[in-house]
Amino acid sequence: MDVVSDAISAVHLGHPRFNRVGMDGSWCARLDPYDGAGFHVVLKGSCWLRTDGGTDVCLNVGDAVLLPHGTGHVIADSPSDPEKAVSFERWLATAEPRHHGTTELLCGKYRLDCSRMHPLMTELPEVVHLPSRVGTHLELRAAIDLLAGELDEVRPGFYIALPNLLDLLLVYMIRAWMTQTTSGAWPSALGDPVTAAALRAMHSQPAAPWTIDRLAAEAGVSRPTLARRFAALVGRPPMAYLTWWRVIRAASLLRETKDTLAAIAERVGYSSPYALSHAFEREFGTTPGRYREIVRSGVSPAPAAASGRRPVDRRA
Repeated sequence: MDVVSDAISAVHLGHPRFNRVGMDGSWCARLDPYDGAGFHVVLKGSCWLRTDGGTDVCLNVGDAVLLPHGTGHVIADSPSDPEKAVSFERWLATAEPRHHGTTELLCGKYRLDCSRMHPLMTELPEVVHLPSRVGTHLELRAAIDLLAGELDEVRPGFYIALPNLLDLLLVYMIRAWMTQTTSGAWPSALGDPVTAAALRAMHSQPAAPWTIDRLAAEAGVSRPTLARRFAALVGRPPMAYLTWWRVIRAASLLRETKDTLAAIAERVGYSSPYALSHAFEREFGTTPGRYREIVRSGVSPAPAAASGRRPVDRRA
């Protein structure tokens, strides 16, 4: 897999939740902070969004907005006093069904495991606003049109098509941000041919017996050049990043599969279950078996300290 796909799949839990609502007149609703990423797509009309951090965004028809870190926010028909907002759940109970109303929104949440976010995800800003402009973000526009078409008429396969379109929407919003951002280490890292080549190698074959020399050969540069450029852009030496990514990948497999620890160790490049357990406990503070029990009980693991460019302890 590629880095962006891995970054999303490593934290993505289950299907997104969504509501399609129509509104008339004055309205103002509040969504409290949550573990995951929120989104709104304006299907008709316009509205305003204000985050708890004070960011104001005017949303027009065709606009999409992503709140990657589950930031609490208010959404309203016009700039409003946040103190007057009702809870989102109460607002939903009074909103018009389907496509009635002068304003129509698709509102939803992606449930994410925020305990060990990939640094690409942590670099996303509080709000990613993608306005509808002719000639821009064509893939995103197409995804929104497909979503609207599915929502207009429930046809055979709706309950498979819609969650997959919403997942596609998440990918397109992150991809669009990466193409337009002027800051952030990870867009720069993925745009650098040397660093990107090493990252592609590690993510496509995490179990391969990588060494710094083999990675340098993949990137077509000397070992010192790779080490210098990779650390400058990613914030970690190549082998330290590989160690971290293997453990994060193991955590995903513990959540998503019934594979034995030995099978998972082999898939992520560890010579034995013991070696994986040692690295896993150093990163997560618990054993792989206990981690699997916790996540399957529905309890989110304790979040790691935020660290966009240094995802692991230096001992890794």
